[in-house]
Amino acid sequence: MTAHAQQAAKPEDTEVWQPVPKTVAGKLQATPPPKGAIVLFSGQDLREWVSAADRTQPARWQVADGLLTVDKTVGNIETRRTFTNYRLHLEWRVPAGITGKAQARGNSGVFLASLGPGDVGYELQVLDSYQNPTYVNGMAGSIYKQLIPRANPARKPGEWQSYDVQWTAPTFKPDGALQTPARVTVKFNGVVVQNNVALAGPTLYIGQPHYQAHGPSPIKLQAHGDPSEPISFRNIWVQEQ
Repeated sequence: MTAHAQQAAKPEDTEVWQPVPKTVAGKLQATPPPKGAIVLFSGQDLREWVSAADRTQPARWQVADGLLTVDKTVGNIETRRTFTNYRLHLEWRVPAGITGKAQARGNSGVFLASLGPGDVGYELQVLDSYQNPTYVNGMAGSIYKQLIPRANPARKPGEWQSYDVQWTAPTFKPDGALQTPARVTVKFNGVVVQNNVALAGPTLYIGQPHYQAHGPSPIKLQAHGDPSEPISFRNIWVQEQ
C-alpha cells in the first residue's frame, strides 16, 4: 500500500454490517480449570499478569470480590508467560445498567497473541452485543475487523458470559514468510461462533491485515478507551497444547 493510500484509509473501510448473525440462546460455561492447566486468574491476585506497556511492571487492574475489573487509566495487561498453541477459558461480565451504544458499550478484547504494547495482536472482540447493533465484524465473538460470528448468543448486561477458545498459532518459514495461518475456534456461551477459521493476520483498526513473523506470545486483555463502564473478568485459565 502506498503512503497516499495509507493516509486515505479510514476505519469505516473495514467495517461489515451485513449479514447480521442470528440471535440464539447461550448458556454460561463456568468450567473449572482441568488438571495441568495454568490458572491465569483465580480471583486472588495478578501474579500471572504484567503491564502490556512495560513488561517489567506489574499489572494494576482492580482485584476485588474475586473479580478482575478493567482499569482504563493504566492500559492493557498481558500474561507473564508466552504461549503458542493452547485452549483458553475465561468469563466476562458487562456491568448492569451500562450506558453508551455500539462500540462504546462494554468494549474490551482478548488478544490471543499479543505482539507488543497497545492494541497489537490477534483480537477476539469483547462487547455488549445484547440488543446493541454495531458492525458485525466488531461484535462480541468476532475476530475483530476480520471474521463475523456465526451467531449471537450474547446475554444481558449484568449476566456472566464465557469464551472457550482453541488457538493455533501461525507458523513461518526460515525467511519469515508465512507457512500456515493462525486458526481459531471460539465457543461463546457454549455456542460455536468461530469454527477453525483461518486469520488473515493480526488485527488492524485501519487497513487490511497481513502477517509478520513472530514466536510464542502473551495473551492480552484490553483496556479500551471508550467512555462506557469497565467490564470484569473471572475464572481465566489456559491449557498448553
